[in-house]
Amino acid sequence: MAGMTAFDTLDYEARDRIAWLTLSRPTVLNALNLQMRDDLWAALDAAEANPEIAVLIFKGAGSSFSAGADITEFGTAPSIEAARQARLQRDLWGRLATFDKPLIAAVHGYALGAGCELTLLCDFRLASEDARFGLPEVNLGYIPTAGGTQTLPRTIPPGLALDMLLTAQPIDASTALERGLVHWVGPIDSLYTEAEAYARRLLAQPPEALRLARRALRETADLPLPQALALEARLRAQLP
Repeated sequence: MAGMTAFDTLDYEARDRIAWLTLSRPTVLNALNLQMRDDLWAALDAAEANPEIAVLIFKGAGSSFSAGADITEFGTAPSIEAARQARLQRDLWGRLATFDKPLIAAVHGYALGAGCELTLLCDFRLASEDARFGLPEVNLGYIPTAGGTQTLPRTIPPGLALDMLLTAQPIDASTALERGLVHWVGPIDSLYTEAEAYARRLLAQPPEALRLARRALRETADLPLPQALALEARLRAQLP
């Protein structure tokens, strides 16, 4: 079943077992504000509840994927306690880290700050040749708050992650490919075709084996090898 749902800050289109989530605040380079966080949460609800959806693809409207958090909203919560409670109630980043369906980020233009961190919570990152990835938070006087200090060194070598985090300098698409941050770089005209091709390869796999393989990778990353192998064995036992 195909269908398009428009939220205030994103578009959600379901077709052929794939959900396309388009960040849509193009006049501010798709900066993530509180409304977008809530819209993303609702879109994840829709994808999770729909058994026909097996893969999610994130992309950005306009000239970029996302330039990061909307800094105009900083300090607008009634209190620090209220802000923390809201984050706990809707921990978008934690939910993405444990989401049970594969996630793909199709990136063009800027993917900075929270925008970059969103891609790091995806299984696959594909980039057009004009893409730029960066975590500029230190330069602004704070640190990443959407998992970047943890997901980046789990994605690329720690020394290279340290360079990105501490210098706050963005890297281009070819450098991202060299460092292992992205899986594919190509012309922007081919970006979404390639993203769909990746999704189709995932859809071709036995779904339960795919789900358990993702769990094994995610849940064993910080375990000692004997415990990781034991968990792998338990997951394997769930298959016929």
